[in-house]
Amino acid sequence: MRLAVNIDHIATIREARKAREPEPIAAALVAELAGAQGITVHLRGDRRHIKDRDVELLRQVIATKLNIEMAATEEMTGIAVRVRPDQVTLVPEQPHEITTQGGLDVLANRAAVTAAVARLRDAGIRVSIFIDPDEAQVTASREVGADAVEINTGGYADAPPSSRAARLDEVRRSAEAASAAGLEVLAGHGLTYFNIGPVASIRTIEELNIGHSIIARASLVGLERAVREMMELIG
Repeated sequence: MRLAVNIDHIATIREARKAREPEPIAAALVAELAGAQGITVHLRGDRRHIKDRDVELLRQVIATKLNIEMAATEEMTGIAVRVRPDQVTLVPEQPHEITTQGGLDVLANRAAVTAAVARLRDAGIRVSIFIDPDEAQVTASREVGADAVEINTGGYADAPPSSRAARLDEVRRSAEAASAAGLEVLAGHGLTYFNIGPVASIRTIEELNIGHSIIARASLVGLERAVREMMELIG
């Protein structure tokens, strides 16, 4: 199983002071040196943390997979076509949310998602869609032409102990359905050093995207160690 490290919150620290450091590009290189197989960033419409400059520099310097999360808008797909990341993950986006709230409803936004997927794939960019663990959303993602889906593990991560097993089973069933449909299966959201084990044991999931927990631990033990410790847990 691969680990992609989301470095958005390195940029969050930078933007807290509107300073020049810490540098997200430096963090990406450290994460790669520690063994991460991918770097993920979310280029939001409000540019609250990651900036256009960041994705442009990341495209030039990282050696692994660059995955840019973005909304399915003309502005964002245009940036992706220009920057040419290895992968774009289409996500829902609300202006005042603290972090992404739930998966993208492909069924309700089929026209916009279909147009974004077609434009990105025509540019040679692999497309993933961040969806809730719902088999109807898996089917819709395949129908609009996505290459992969990222299953939202937030419901599992936030569940009380009494319902955690049921929420994990939702993730497992959706991952199996996506794999059977020929989609690459990724997962992420709310995963930590303490809850990662059961998700990492789902064989149909090929890659995990983890950001906040790694950056939080890195503030105490250093980024290289934080990445290595997470990689040990996912095997």
